[in-house]
Amino acid sequence: MRTSVKATIVTAAVIVVLLIIVLVFALTRPSAQAAPDPTAGPPPVQRPNSQVLDEGGKGAVTLVEFLDFECEACGAWYPVVEELRKTYAGKITYVVRYFPLPGHLNSTNAAVAAEAAAQQGRFEDMYRRLFATQPDWAEAKTSRADVFRGYATELGLDMAAYDKAVADPATITRVEQDLNDGQNLGVNSTPTFFLDGKRLELQKQNDLENAVASATKNKN
Repeated sequence: MRTSVKATIVTAAVIVVLLIIVLVFALTRPSAQAAPDPTAGPPPVQRPNSQVLDEGGKGAVTLVEFLDFECEACGAWYPVVEELRKTYAGKITYVVRYFPLPGHLNSTNAAVAAEAAAQQGRFEDMYRRLFATQPDWAEAKTSRADVFRGYATELGLDMAAYDKAVADPATITRVEQDLNDGQNLGVNSTPTFFLDGKRLELQKQNDLENAVASATKNKN
């Protein structure tokens, strides 16, 4: 009788262990993702929540830039784009989308800082500050999130709201949406420009101005 009871207890224990193993496996196993819909087509070059720095209005051409705030090439193109914005003010809608490259430790942190500033209507101020100070923090081997927070303080942002936005998972999700869209649009380097939905293949910096000039002329 004792042997029978012991056997029953051992069997029950084994069953419980097996159930725990199955449960742990089920909880830790990556969830299956739906297969992509081949009929869905590419994502939009610009989304309703994209950051628009210049709104040209009706008849304007739309220039979308996928950029990485830590990218040296983006820093080199920054003054070129700023000059274009002045030259073609009212004729172009300029849109910024995030595309943090994996080799840049602080590119995502910078994008999150810009998005947090955007939630207070100060995206352009942070956009300018990040590019103006790029040599000070780019290529760092540790997080510079504290430096970006310092910029937010200097800009006079509501720091409680800024910190909340930085910590909110929705903010990084917003950055990742741009990154995913870019990848699905074939973006693999920064900066990458789209003019009226068409990706530009630029060889020289004046190729961008020539493309914008041609597009705005054809709109008239």
